[in-house]
Amino acid sequence: MKQLLISLQIVFCFTLLSHAQNKTGEAQVRSKHFNVNSSGLAIEGYDPVAYFSGKPQKGNATISFFYDGITYRFSSAANLILFKASPEKYEPAYGGWCAYAMGSSGEKVEVDPETFKIVNGELYLFYNAYFNNT
Repeated sequence: MKQLLISLQIVFCFTLLSHAQNKTGEAQVRSKHFNVNSSGLAIEGYDPVAYFSGKPQKGNATISFFYDGITYRFSSAANLILFKASPEKYEPAYGGWCAYAMGSSGEKVEVDPETFKIVNGELYLFYNAYFNNT
């Protein structure tokens, strides 16, 4: 009986370790597909929750959250709480790349974090520079 318990504990530990390694691998793959800077910061530091109130706001470096390989900043602790409760609701579509370019050709084009649209509860960001506002 004691050997069985030890065996089950070992299997459980390996399962947890395997799961942790998979999550780390998934986060690395995910961060490669998201529009983030070299330190993994998304939306140039803008608060993803603030868009849903109609006005993009820069997040505060002291109110940050690392979610599956991506770092987000928030303008308030309340917005951080909302994001933690439902990150999939607030993350930008297409990994934060220009929604027009991704929808048209799948091309990853940088965005202007203040050029956005909320459609059916989803955040879309767009390129806006050099007299070209998608």
